[in-house]
Amino acid sequence: MHRDDYPALRSLGFEDDELKELGLWLSAVGSPAELAEMYVRRSKKKDSLSALREQVRRMCAHAAKEGKRIRHVWFEQKSASKSYVRREEFEKATAAVTEVGLSKALYVYKTSRLSRRGMGQVGLLLDTFEEQGAYIFVVSEGLDSRSSRTVLAFLSEQARDQVKDLGDFVKLGMDSHKADGKWTGGVTPYGLRAVKGEGRLEHDPKEYPTARRIAEYLLDRKTPAWIAETLNKEGLKTRHGRNWQATGIIALAHAVTWSGLVAQRERMLDKNGQWTGKYHRGGTPLLDKNGEPISCGKGVITFAEHVKIKAILASRAQKNGPVGNRARGKREISNLLSGIMHCGRCGVKEVSSGPAYRCYARTNEGPHVCEGVSIGRDRADDAVTQAWFGHILSLSPESATLHEIAREWLAYKDPEKESRKAQVIAALESAVSREMKLNKEFFVLGRMTEDMFDSMRVQVGEQIESLKAELAELTREADLSPLMDPEALVALWNGVGIAGQRALLRAALTKKGITLKASQGRGYRVPAIDRLEFNWREASDPAWETAFEAGVRLVERTRQRRKAPETV
Repeated sequence: MHRDDYPALRSLGFEDDELKELGLWLSAVGSPAELAEMYVRRSKKKDSLSALREQVRRMCAHAAKEGKRIRHVWFEQKSASKSYVRREEFEKATAAVTEVGLSKALYVYKTSRLSRRGMGQVGLLLDTFEEQGAYIFVVSEGLDSRSSRTVLAFLSEQARDQVKDLGDFVKLGMDSHKADGKWTGGVTPYGLRAVKGEGRLEHDPKEYPTARRIAEYLLDRKTPAWIAETLNKEGLKTRHGRNWQATGIIALAHAVTWSGLVAQRERMLDKNGQWTGKYHRGGTPLLDKNGEPISCGKGVITFAEHVKIKAILASRAQKNGPVGNRARGKREISNLLSGIMHCGRCGVKEVSSGPAYRCYARTNEGPHVCEGVSIGRDRADDAVTQAWFGHILSLSPESATLHEIAREWLAYKDPEKESRKAQVIAALESAVSREMKLNKEFFVLGRMTEDMFDSMRVQVGEQIESLKAELAELTREADLSPLMDPEALVALWNGVGIAGQRALLRAALTKKGITLKASQGRGYRVPAIDRLEFNWREASDPAWETAFEAGVRLVERTRQRRKAPETV
């Protein structure tokens, strides 16, 4: 039987014989002190796999020298320099040590592979490992976090500075290329391709005829939904082999680069003013010193046609609509199951359409794509409500799932607390970074007296301890009492509105949500619950019918109490 990480090792190019030599063939067993995790990362696909294999070999050699066996090799392809990027495999590797306690060591090849976000983040990570009696070993530099913590922190700060310098040079180069009318890379609009080595756009022979048809349909005032349905009927696919959608055609029509011009787009920022790595759609043409749009090659449409198409779409759009208008707030949620329930034929999400839920693919791409599945909104909402009650009441108080549901619900109910938690974590990283810099100033550079160092170290230490205490308070266990008492559960559900009910429902379901199965035919009515398939976070009680019936009785009892006259 293969190891859990066998697919990742094969993707790195290892053969079975070499895996046996490295001790990565059989599943590693032993006490946590005898096992270790290994984390391997590459920033870009173009980075050589042979270099990654050599890193694994050297880390395995060090593990053998320490008498440890590699329990799992965690591999991912992501940049560690951007704060908005989440490294799921790295989180799993550290959780295996600090949370689950499967092993007591984590091997990485270089400090830059560990993190490029500086000593603040690395310092907190080392604190967590130290609390669990575990350590991190950086093989290339030969650094053990148990004895070389200060050096490891300094090298992580150096890696952060390197990323900042690299980012500045990359941005400078991209700005200069745009000013020269060159394509700076990325996904080209449908119908166009980049000329290798020239930085220019040209017509793609395979895509251009269809792209031009789309443009002519738009100029002829055809709706994007009509265009998508027409292309799907003819069996035409997008560049990625998928069906056309109205939303995709709208996005294409608003793309400045579709007309062969250099686009200037606004960055999307988070609440703290940090770049999220995304841009707002559409954008405006980048102008030269004479005020003329800068061309980066051929386009599917001319700039005049681009302006005309945008005017046609704007004439049909709702005033202050969502396309191209970031000032509009979010529309208030009015239904329970949109985006949570999926079509049983094609798996696409169901959306609210009049008095029923209908397949989004059927509505947005046409009947050629999916015959569709629909159900009355009131019937589906009532059945799901009763099923939710039955499932929650079937969970034991010790259930980890119940704790997770409570945590997600509290995060939704108290977003300010979650925001404060993020602020505390950022402040804690900053305080740890200042502590590391203070140590460098005194121990390495000798720029301050011992009295000054002691005074400042005490102040920074008090800040760190205070922030740690606040973080512990913010992350304490969730209150499960509203989810364990039937009456409190009903009061909770009825008092939070549609948006809150959706949050409670999502917390109890997996990402697969609910599947709506097709009916047996027109006029053939069955209970709504029989057409719904639930993907709960945890398997329900074996006597599911009993739990469901309990939910039904609970809802009905509440309704009767509402109707009954009050007594004195």
